[in-house]
Amino acid sequence: MEIHVVQAGETLYSIAGRYGIGIPLLEELNGVSGDGALAVGQTLVIRRPATFHIVQPGQTLTGIAGQYGVTLRQLYRRNFGLGGNPAIQPGQTLVIAYQDQPAAATHTNGYAYPFISRELLSAQLPYMSFLTPFTYGIDASGGLLPLADEMLLSEARRLGTSPLMHLSTLTETDNFSSERAVQILTDPAAQDALIEQIIAVIAAKGYQGLDVDFEYIPGAQREAYAAFIRRLRARLSPMGLPVIVALAPKTYAEQPGLLYEAHDYALLGAAADFVLLMTYEWGYTAGPPMAVAPLPNVRQVLDYAVTEIPRKKIYLGIPNYGYDWPPPFVPGQTRARSISNQEAVALAVRYRAEIQFDQQAQAPWFDYTAPDGAPHVVWFEDARSMSAKLGLIGEYGLYGAGYWNLMRPYPQGWAVLDALYETAEGRP
Repeated sequence: MEIHVVQAGETLYSIAGRYGIGIPLLEELNGVSGDGALAVGQTLVIRRPATFHIVQPGQTLTGIAGQYGVTLRQLYRRNFGLGGNPAIQPGQTLVIAYQDQPAAATHTNGYAYPFISRELLSAQLPYMSFLTPFTYGIDASGGLLPLADEMLLSEARRLGTSPLMHLSTLTETDNFSSERAVQILTDPAAQDALIEQIIAVIAAKGYQGLDVDFEYIPGAQREAYAAFIRRLRARLSPMGLPVIVALAPKTYAEQPGLLYEAHDYALLGAAADFVLLMTYEWGYTAGPPMAVAPLPNVRQVLDYAVTEIPRKKIYLGIPNYGYDWPPPFVPGQTRARSISNQEAVALAVRYRAEIQFDQQAQAPWFDYTAPDGAPHVVWFEDARSMSAKLGLIGEYGLYGAGYWNLMRPYPQGWAVLDALYETAEGRP
């Protein structure tokens, strides 16, 4: 994989010619808009096919996969334009393998709300070992809030992605509740009843593991939270099902704050099969403009985490979004708008903004002026920042990547992932 940074005066035609690849492939890999408009500073992923196939009349995608000894999921990953669907046409060109196809594999997990479009979900599932529908919350009585996850589970089954049940303390109003966490952690009867409901949902819906995300837990509950995770693991392990727990991005054990205090890395790392480090949201809606996941900050969390948790238990959190801030930043008043990485590039194209790259944060940004005269600053992810973060998985010897989330289209991100790692399969 090469990453090209667009310079003034360049076009898709000139860039494709420079690297000797077709414009349709360049567009597909990078999700470039139909008019081919580019922003100065925009990144383009360059991949060269090693083997390609031109579809003949009567051929099927399954037959072509068998002919070349690859899986359907591999074909989908190498041809994002298929959208995770097997329909093909005579004369269509399919990439069977790229010259830079990686030898190393990693596990991936992606989170999605039930209202994700089927088309977007299907296109992304081949890149995921696991899919985690978000979320089964907890109601006022301590029971599970329902989740309309049928479409997500159906597509996951069709595309060979293993589904994980997600349990959180999210309420009916979509807020994490400290009170409901304490209720479950301090009431043995409520905890017993909740665990039985979890087991029933897993059995009924075919979930293949459990992902637990209790946030804003009072520090006094740190041992009780770890004990709860141990209980869940004790029930699910005999069924061959793993338990994952999400961890706030800490850099030392006694880090203060409601988000951090009950997330004891040593206790929870021992209690669970795997952990997800939520290494994002340094730049966030109510905060000042900055990178969502600055690389030095991510490294600080990893450097601490690997002293408390076995490396092969760790999923590294990867953000799939950016923010658009209206400066000047006023604490308590300024609110950033969450946007997709593709929308960020589209804004740069629209307003002819030049995308900059912060070498320390390893993240792109730009500013622009809206038609009403208001200034804006945007931080997001591009091929360079994604490559830098995904590279940490191999560098630190981690289990894999956890994407928050799959709700926004970003073909270039999947091109980077597929160039760096083969997607490991989930549970059979």
